[in-house]
Amino acid sequence: MHHKIQVNFHSKEPLYYQIEEQIKCLIVSGDIGSGEQLPTVRELAEDLDINFNTIARVYRRLDQQGYVSSQQGRGCYVLDRQVPIEEDRRKVFEQLTESYLRQCEALHIPKEEVRKHFLRILATID
Repeated sequence: MHHKIQVNFHSKEPLYYQIEEQIKCLIVSGDIGSGEQLPTVRELAEDLDINFNTIARVYRRLDQQGYVSSQQGRGCYVLDRQVPIEEDRRKVFEQLTESYLRQCEALHIPKEEVRKHFLRILATID
């Protein structure tokens, strides 16, 4: 999982939010399955080269949202989702799209250029 998470230190999005959204995507997509243990707070913090308090915050938020169960002294485990998976996918998709568009805006990329680029890439995917 560590290698699938990337942080952008220049983004307007806070680091905790970037990591939280990526972990949600990994859970919703099934890349991290129900019952799987997430890396420890310290492991993930070291791997991403960020403060461990940031990862602790991410795990707390994921626990509050029902994605994981944090068990003192045992670790953090992915839960079976109570909310229908399709609703999760839609929410994560919307958040990813908004984040992508905000980053394009921060780079001063015109909306028309974003649209053309997106359509060009989309056409290559089967």
